[in-house]
Amino acid sequence: MSNRVLILHGWGGSDAPHWQSELASEIAKNYGTVSFPLLDNCHFPSKNRWLKQVKQLLEEFKPHTVVCHSLANTLWFWLCEEHIESVERLFMVAPPSLNTTEATIKTFFPCPTPKNICANEVHLIVSDNDPWIKLEEAESMAKSIGASYQVLENAGHINA
Repeated sequence: MSNRVLILHGWGGSDAPHWQSELASEIAKNYGTVSFPLLDNCHFPSKNRWLKQVKQLLEEFKPHTVVCHSLANTLWFWLCEEHIESVERLFMVAPPSLNTTEATIKTFFPCPTPKNICANEVHLIVSDNDPWIKLEEAESMAKSIGASYQVLENAGHINA
């Protein structure tokens, strides 16, 4: 059975040389099945539009693994509130603080931590110098959703 991987970018997208575009091309090169959609109006995202778009993707593509970067993690938390079907594996990379106050993405915040993370296995990966979240919040987020927790050194917001 092939592993279907859905890669969800954050605010502004993740085109090359972002690690998400590298990952998508590596999966495709090895005949894996990958979906790496450009979410609607990525520079001025709307939570409701993204929710609608990704819910449709989840229903049609039925991924086993979902890889979220940045704002996509917040989106995933909101999707969990909509009772989506669980995935096998969820990778949450560089989630922003759940109380982010950036005006352009204000429809996503504040965001509740879901009671059900809608994934059988969750991995949270952060950097010790990410300007969007403090390690204490990231660690408590990982605990509350039952995720493994990994800290990268000096990786900033884990982009390229």
